[in-house]
Amino acid sequence: MDSLPVSQKVTVTAIAGDGIGAEVMRATQAVLAAAGAAVTWEDAMAGGEAFRKGISTGTPQETLDSIERTGVVLKGPLETPVGYGEKSANVSLRKIFEMYGNIRPVRELPGIKTPFSGRGIDFTVVRENVEDLYAGIEHMQTPGVAQAVKLISEAGCERIAELACALALAEGRKTVTVATKANILKLTEGLLKTVGERVVKRHPALTHEHMIVDNCAHQMVIRPEQFDICVMTNMNGDILSDLAAGLVGGLGVAPSANLGDTVAMFEAVHGSAPQIAGKGLANPTALLLSAVMMLRHIGDFTTAARIEHALYVTLEEGRDLTGDIAAPGTGVGTAAYLERLIGNLGRTSARVPAREYRPIAMRPWPRSTWARAVATREVVGVDIFLESQATPQALGASLVQAAQGSAFSLKLVSCRGAQVWPVAQPHTFIVDHFRARFMFSAAAPANPNAAIADLLARVGEQHSWMHVEKLQRFDGADAFTKDQGEG
Repeated sequence: MDSLPVSQKVTVTAIAGDGIGAEVMRATQAVLAAAGAAVTWEDAMAGGEAFRKGISTGTPQETLDSIERTGVVLKGPLETPVGYGEKSANVSLRKIFEMYGNIRPVRELPGIKTPFSGRGIDFTVVRENVEDLYAGIEHMQTPGVAQAVKLISEAGCERIAELACALALAEGRKTVTVATKANILKLTEGLLKTVGERVVKRHPALTHEHMIVDNCAHQMVIRPEQFDICVMTNMNGDILSDLAAGLVGGLGVAPSANLGDTVAMFEAVHGSAPQIAGKGLANPTALLLSAVMMLRHIGDFTTAARIEHALYVTLEEGRDLTGDIAAPGTGVGTAAYLERLIGNLGRTSARVPAREYRPIAMRPWPRSTWARAVATREVVGVDIFLESQATPQALGASLVQAAQGSAFSLKLVSCRGAQVWPVAQPHTFIVDHFRARFMFSAAAPANPNAAIADLLARVGEQHSWMHVEKLQRFDGADAFTKDQGEG
């Protein structure tokens, strides 16, 4: 596809970010201008400066309004408080605009030597971007026991699997690898396995492969050239996409895109590097490659290729590279690297295999509330999570007594997923956080909610409970897992 005409220039929200963000943003914008990119800029702010102004999301309303208007964002690195305080501004932006797909290309770059050079690495990690543990739902259930809720929806799995397939078809790829931890997390991770298999079968030009995610990490190091498209849940994709970037030179040269139905954000995934901020040493390659992805997204394929090849030629020559990618003792500053790169616009690399890029045919998703229809559903019991310093034997006896006269009987008590009553493994370490599983003694009553409320009142007379989960069956199949040792 040709470049967009000047009259069709696209306005992009530019968020420079923190640390070296302003430097890499200026450099990237200079390259795009020199290449004649069909882009105009609308500057916005997020991250550390916003947090310091007391904006808890790190994303001011003015920035959100700009993104709403433009629908396209180019973003530098943002500071994120670690272990305290506010949520990540990166995560906030992804969730606010439902950018559910994170695209992380991993391609061997000429002139950047790694232990994997010459292997022909060229694959993409597609990461689900808004669900999983990144929903950020956490609680201290006792003073010493924390909980994070891992939420995986069937619709979320279908969206990310469809995006992975659309990307594969747009780039002429052949295989989609669905990597999950479904051998352990059979309901959450298992959902992506099941849905991923179903989705890929809709695309006869593609081959489906399932891989346990830890084996996927192993295989990325042993034989990374085997991969084409790898799709994963949020945390797995976060971790393995960084691992994958390390195969081809690290986060300093790693681009990414965040795609949703109405907004697309392209960002460098490296940190803000405050130790070199303002010194003119920053490497803009990651943000520049992200901008190349952005140009393809808006349809400016010719300019994207022009910039990409100028970068390849610059790296091949090995002259005037920033210190993080240059030969020892030969590194230069951002300005010299930028001058060399702009000077190479119009040149074409003969060493990098050509790849034909086409628009990604993303499936539009309805705005209505999604729900999976089932023929039958029944409540068969309840798990009550409670805090106690009693022994498992004493706790079990107390809960049996509490349930007398209710619709339930106590089946088991577990601690951190291991059964400790009525039978316990002798080596289980006990903490003050237990799960008591009660099952209906007979058929479920007409109003199971009232029966559960009655049980909670009975248990609450003697114990401190903090969390409750219904045990259900959908279409006759148990919709819950069993504890270690549970029959």
